[in-house]
Amino acid sequence: MVAVSGARVFGYPFWNGANMQRGFIPGVTAMAAVVVASNILVQFLVGEWLTWGAFTYPVAFFVTDVMNRLYGAAAARRVVLVGFVVGVFCSLIGTQVTISIGPDTSAPAVTLRIALGSGLAFLVAQLVNVLIFDRLRRESWWRAPIVSSVIGSSIDTALFFTIAFSAVLVGSLGADDNTWFFNERIATPFGPEVIRWVGAAFMDWLVKLAIALCALIPFRLIVNRASRIPAVSPASSGQPIV
Repeated sequence: MVAVSGARVFGYPFWNGANMQRGFIPGVTAMAAVVVASNILVQFLVGEWLTWGAFTYPVAFFVTDVMNRLYGAAAARRVVLVGFVVGVFCSLIGTQVTISIGPDTSAPAVTLRIALGSGLAFLVAQLVNVLIFDRLRRESWWRAPIVSSVIGSSIDTALFFTIAFSAVLVGSLGADDNTWFFNERIATPFGPEVIRWVGAAFMDWLVKLAIALCALIPFRLIVNRASRIPAVSPASSGQPIV
């Protein structure tokens, strides 16, 4: 059972009056925008391996990290839950949309396996991200965001692509229009052939890592700026801003 004392959950401020409202609402708005944008942009391919959604989705880890640093783990978890609910809603809409996944192949934008993989991957990866960040928050300023994002991104990629596309899970999750397409073996620019979903997962993971590194710059700028504002100073938020 979670012990709640006043406005604190797990020892962190859960709703710190006007201070928390000012930070929480932009955090929720940003997370919802990232999830909605990613669900739209995932319909548009970039080359053979990626979609435009691969470049927006990793920003969700950045949003979670900023909320975690400024307002604590409880606030970050709440933002994650909002993103999860928005993602489920987008998945329901996506089941009614048909997209092209190849020159002569089309399929629903969201199948049952994609919906399951997307929701589970987002929730597990983001909550792990929050946990790791919180454990490392008192170390060097860059360690918590980069370590938590790398581990969270790896979990997200592994869970989503395996659940959504792997032929190994056909017996338990069934097959759909995407299954056989994403399990074809295709040539790569480097020579050897790979299973399409494995290659897509690897490229998706590389993009996540690159964005996690680039996100350190705005993360530092936002935290530094917030640390100079009394409303989110360490004394008022209950959290160290490093």
